[in-house]
Amino acid sequence: MQLHIRRGMALQRFIICVSGLSLSVSAHSADLLDIYHQVQISDPTYAAARYTLEATEQKIPQARAGLLPTVSINGTDNQTSALTTYTGTPPVQRDVNAWNWSLQLTQPLIRMQNLYAYRESKSQVDAARAQFDQDQQDLILRAAQAYFDVLVAQEGIVVAEAQVNAMDEQWAQAKRGYETGVNAVTDMHEARAKLEQARMQLIQAQNDLDDKRAALEQLTGIAPPHLAALLPGVVLPGPLPQTVQPWANEAENNNPLVRQQRMAMAVAENEISRNRAEYLPTLDLTASHGGNYSSGSLTTPTDYATQGTSNQVGVQLTIPLINGGATGAKVKEAMANYYKAQAQLEEARRKAATDAKQAFSGVMNGLAKIAALKSAIASGVSAVKGNKVGYQAGIRINSDVLSAEQQLYTSRRDLVKAQYDVLLQGLKLKAAAGILGEADVIAINEHLEKIAHDMVLQGLKLKAATSILGEVDNVTINAHLEQK
Repeated sequence: MQLHIRRGMALQRFIICVSGLSLSVSAHSADLLDIYHQVQISDPTYAAARYTLEATEQKIPQARAGLLPTVSINGTDNQTSALTTYTGTPPVQRDVNAWNWSLQLTQPLIRMQNLYAYRESKSQVDAARAQFDQDQQDLILRAAQAYFDVLVAQEGIVVAEAQVNAMDEQWAQAKRGYETGVNAVTDMHEARAKLEQARMQLIQAQNDLDDKRAALEQLTGIAPPHLAALLPGVVLPGPLPQTVQPWANEAENNNPLVRQQRMAMAVAENEISRNRAEYLPTLDLTASHGGNYSSGSLTTPTDYATQGTSNQVGVQLTIPLINGGATGAKVKEAMANYYKAQAQLEEARRKAATDAKQAFSGVMNGLAKIAALKSAIASGVSAVKGNKVGYQAGIRINSDVLSAEQQLYTSRRDLVKAQYDVLLQGLKLKAAAGILGEADVIAINEHLEKIAHDMVLQGLKLKAATSILGEVDNVTINAHLEQK
C-alpha cells in the first residue's frame, strides 16, 4: 500500500494533537498573538523590566524637588527644675516652663548643581525607556522563539510518525518478498534496521517536543494549548527595503540599546556639569515665622514670664572654599564615565548594524533555502514513487526506496524549520532596527491556520477509539484547512 504523504500530513497532525501530545480536546486554540499577550501578563522577566522603568521614572520628581521650595515646622516644649542659690540667700527650688515653634520656608534661587541633577534625571529616564523598549522587543522574540520551537517539534513528530509508517510498510514488503523468495534476507534486515531507527527518531522527537512545550510554559505560566501552525503553501514575504544598508543605518540610529547608550552619554555629561557646579556659590531665599514662651529664668530670683512672635525674611549665600579635593575627584570620575559611555555607544552602534546585517542575511538565505527545499520535496515525492515502482519491478533494491523516503522526510522537516526560521529572523531584523512591535506579531498571525478544531478533534478521538479513523476524515480536515 502506497503511503499518501501529502494528503496525510494534516490528518497526522490532528491525531498527534489528540493523543500523542497529550493535549486536551477541550483546550482552546492559540495563535502567536494569544501567546504574546499571555507572556506579557505572566513573564516575570518582563514584569521586572516594567517595574524597573516605573522606579526609574521617579528620579524626575526627586530631582525636581531640589528646585522647589521646602517648608518645615519645628517646635519644642520643656520644663526645667533646679536648686538655685543667689548671693546671700539660701538655695531655692526653681521650675521654669518654656516652649517655642517656628515655620520655615527655603526657596533655592541659585543652585546650579540641582538644575544639572534635574536634567540628568530626565536623561536617566529616557535611557530606562529605551531599555524597556529593548525588553519589549526581547519579549516578542522570546515568545516567538518558544512558539515556533513547539511547532517545529510538533512537525518533527508528524514527520517521524510518517517515517515509521513508511518504514514499517517497507519492512512488511521486504518480509513478504523474502518469504516468497523474491527478496534477499539482507533486504528484510535492512528494512528492519531502518524501521527501528525511525522509531528511535520518533522517541527523540517526542522528548524534544516535551522540552519545547516546557520552555513555552515557563514563559506563559500555563500549559500550552493547541498552537496554530503556518497555512499550507504559505508564501513568506521578504524584507522591505530589500537591500541591507538601509536596515543597518536604521539600526545604528534607532536600535534601543543605541538610544540607551546615547542617553547614558547625556547622563554622564550632566553629571560632569553637576559636579563642577559644586565649586559655585549657592543662594537661597529663607523666610520664617515663629513664637516662644518662657515662665521665668533660673538666673534671676524674680519670675518674669516672656512670650513673643517673630518673622524673618532673608537670603542665604554659601560660597564653597575647600572640601579636601572631593569635588575635583568627582569631576574626574564623571569625565571617565562620559568617555566610557562614548565608547559603549560606538560598540552598541556596531553591534546593532551587525545584528541587522546577520538577520537580513538570515531572511534572504532562508527564503532561498525554502525555495530549494520545496523543489527538493517535489523531486523527492517523484523519487519515492519511482523507486517503489522500480523495486516492485525488480530494477531497484530496497535500500534505494528507503534512502529516497528518508531524504523526503528530512526535506519536509527542514522546510518547516526553515519557514519558522525566516519568520524569526524577520522579527530579529526589525528588532535590530528598533521597529519591532505588536503589529509584526499580528502580521505573522495572518499566515497561521485559524481552525475551529475542537469538534473535529472530538470526532477524530471518537473514531480513533473505535478504530474507524480513515481517509474520509483526512478529506474533512483538508476541507477545514481550505476554508481557512
